[in-house]
Parts: sequence; C-alpha cells; structure tokens
Amino acid sequence: MPDSPHKSSRDKSKKKLNLNIWSLAWPAIMSNLLFSIVGIVSIKVVGSLGAEAVAAVTIGHRLFFGIQGILMAISAGTTALVARAWGAMDYKEAARVTTVSLWVGNLVTLLLTIPCVIFSYQIAAIFNLDEATTQEAADFIRYLSFFNIAFSVNMILGAALRAAGDTITPLWIGVATNIVNLIFVYLLVYGLYGFPRLEVTGAAIANGISFAVAALMFLYLWYSRRIRVGVGGAGSLTAARCWQLLHIGYPAGIEQFVFQVGFIAFLWLVAFYGTAPYAAYGLGVQILSLSFVVGFGFSIAGATLTGQHLGARDPIGARASGWKATRLAIGSMMILSIVIIYFAHEIARYLIQDEEVVRLTVVFIYILGFAQPLMAVDFTLGGCLRGAGDTRFPLLTTITGLVGVRVGMAAIFTLMDFGVEWIYGALIGDYIVKAIMLARRFHGSRWQTIFINSKTRYTMPPPSTTDSGTEHENRPCHSS
Repeated sequence: MPDSPHKSSRDKSKKKLNLNIWSLAWPAIMSNLLFSIVGIVSIKVVGSLGAEAVAAVTIGHRLFFGIQGILMAISAGTTALVARAWGAMDYKEAARVTTVSLWVGNLVTLLLTIPCVIFSYQIAAIFNLDEATTQEAADFIRYLSFFNIAFSVNMILGAALRAAGDTITPLWIGVATNIVNLIFVYLLVYGLYGFPRLEVTGAAIANGISFAVAALMFLYLWYSRRIRVGVGGAGSLTAARCWQLLHIGYPAGIEQFVFQVGFIAFLWLVAFYGTAPYAAYGLGVQILSLSFVVGFGFSIAGATLTGQHLGARDPIGARASGWKATRLAIGSMMILSIVIIYFAHEIARYLIQDEEVVRLTVVFIYILGFAQPLMAVDFTLGGCLRGAGDTRFPLLTTITGLVGVRVGMAAIFTLMDFGVEWIYGALIGDYIVKAIMLARRFHGSRWQTIFINSKTRYTMPPPSTTDSGTEHENRPCHSS
C-alpha cells in the first residue's frame, strides 16, 4: 500500500530538518575539532616541559577564557538578535546589530585587559600551586591578554555569521589560524629557526598571534562586504539597540561569571591534591574536547535554527529543530566518547610521560566520558534557549548544577578526605541536574515568547526582501 501524502510530507520535512541541522553543525564541529586537535598538539609540546608547565597552561587558559566570559553576554545577544532579524528577512537590522555588538565587545574587552596585565600574578596565585607554576601561569595570562581585542572580534563576528546561517566562513578562517597557531607553538616554545625559546610564554604568544590573524581576516571580509552579514551604517549605535543587546545578553554574562567562579572553585579543590591531579584534569579535558566540539556544533545549529524559526513566527519548527539537534548531539558524542575511552591510556601516555598524571588522566576520561550524553543535552538545549533569547534559565541551571551540585559535592568529598577521583566524579552530578532542568524547560513553551515579552519591547518587523549589501543570501531556515 503506498504511503499517504501526509506521511510522505512528514518524511520530507524530517529529512529537510536533518539537512538544515547538519549543514550548520558540521562546519562548526570541524572548526572546533581542528581547534581541539591543535590544542592537544600544543599540550603535547608543552607537556615535554613537565607537569608543572601543563598545569600552568591549564590555569592560564582557564582564567583567560574566564575573564573573557563576559563577552558571552554580548555574543549571546548578538546570536539572538541577528537570528531573529535574519528569520524575519530584515538583513539591514542584522548588520546594525553586528556593528553595535562589535563596538560594545571591543570596549568591554579593552577594559578587561588592564587588570589582566597588571594583576596577572595575583590572579594565578589563587590556586596556591608552587611558585614556579604560578609565575608561568601569570606570564601566560599577561601575554595572552594583549590579544584580547582580537579575541573579541573573532567571537562577535563569528557569532553573527553563524546566527545568519554561515558556518563555513568561520570554518576556513579557523583552519588557517589553527595552522598559524601550531607553527608558532613549535617555534616559540622550543626556540627553533632563530626564534627565542619562550616555553610556556611562547605558547601564550602563539595563541595570541592566531587570534590576531583570525581577527584581521574577519575584519577584511566584513568591511569589503564579502561575507553574509553586512556592515551597519550611520545610526547603528543607538541606545535602544544597545539596551536590547545587553538586556538579552547580561544573563549569559552573569552565567559565564558564575560558571567561571564555580569552575575556579572546583579547580581550587582539585589543586589541594597537588600538581599531578591538576595536570591530569587539564589533559583529560583537552582529550575529551574531541567529543565536546560535537556538542558545541549542534548547539550552534540549534541556536541558529531556533532563533530563525521564531523570527519567521514558526514556533513548531523552532521546537522541532531543538529536539532534533539534541538527539543528533547525544548520538554523535556517545560514539566519540566510546572511542576516546577505549584509547584513553594510549592517548594520555602520548601526551605526557609522568605515570601518575597518566593514571589520573585515564580515570578522569572514564568518569567524564560516561557523562557525554548529559553534556550533549546541556550544550544543545542550552544553546537553543539562548538562541531564542531565553538567557536567564541557563543561568539558573549553572547556579544549581555547577555551584550547588558540583562544587558542593567536591567540597564535601574534600572535607571527608576522599581521593581526587571522587572530586572528578562530582562532574556527573552537575550534568545530571542541568540536563533534567534544561529538558523540562524546553519541553514547555515559555521560552518561545520570553524574548518578545521582555523589557526590550522587541517588535518583530514584517517580512521583507531587503538586502544587507551582499548579493548571495542563503536563508537556510524559513526558505527551506
């Protein structure tokens, strides 16, 4: 008996949705995957200097991205506003929002650079590690902070492009800059071909140079109007548009602040057990990042499609996109985590020769590897809610899961003098709570209207065919 027209239509819709999600996710996955591979190679290079060097780079990266977490407030607002405008076919508004976001992001980043440079040692010293490790971490933070604005440009323009459905451009820029990073890591850490041997500081400078190269590429393409999102003209920088951006984004900024404070508190507890457990944590996260990047890719796809569908006044499509992206993320991350767990010992031993660090790294990979399905829910549904403009609920989940559960359990385990393996295990409780909270939130419908009902008084513009200055517009959401 032939399929009914309704079933055939549903099948076509599912295939089209899968195609839309994958077309947005795979470039983001590949871009982040390349970044993770380069990060692993960098850790391998630094690992030859010893566990102290690995611990210093782990601290430096964590604090750098923690301080930069405030940019998440701006990029979250950028994603929501650009995706909404794009879904409503208001391409000029998308360009104006991008321009405002870049100005605000650069100003905030410039202000953040000053304390990072002046108080880098005091910031690194909160982990109470040995003097040599603390000094290396401080140098890492200080030198990388000089490239803060370049990092801001990458983050804001990358977020705007992905919200408009272009994940290809950030991919090939990422490929080019990761190659730059890899080359300079080797040259500056080891002092090859006439370059000075800078060791941990060289790794920081190599990261910074790659950020700068990426920023120059983004800016050239943007100002020459070679990418999808245009440049906002005179009048873009208005108080109303800045208020919209900050009102939507500030919960994401607070979330990142809470996240980083909670993360630092957790790492502070890990540091009680010495340098080896701390280095093992850094190695384990870097190795499992090969799985994390899949979740990040589907998070970007979910946020883009959710925001664009809501901009096109299609809440059913927004919900379907979010759940489908989550299911694909769970399946993909589970497969990758199984492979990583199977080869955990070999990978850890390749990166560092310290037997205790290798042992603890494998333990950490086993623990967090089994939590990958929960992390997939956290990444993807959290991204979908932020893409819809609901940035407050992910903040609540972070406070509850990370601060309340992870740090709370880790503190109890530390006071009870349990082994560091128990501290690592607190991660599972965190992701269980967050996955349940986010799934319940997305199952409801309040997130679909919270953007419009917010104090921004956002009014959805009528559909139009106004172009933003580029001649080739692919509207992957509402036109397909």
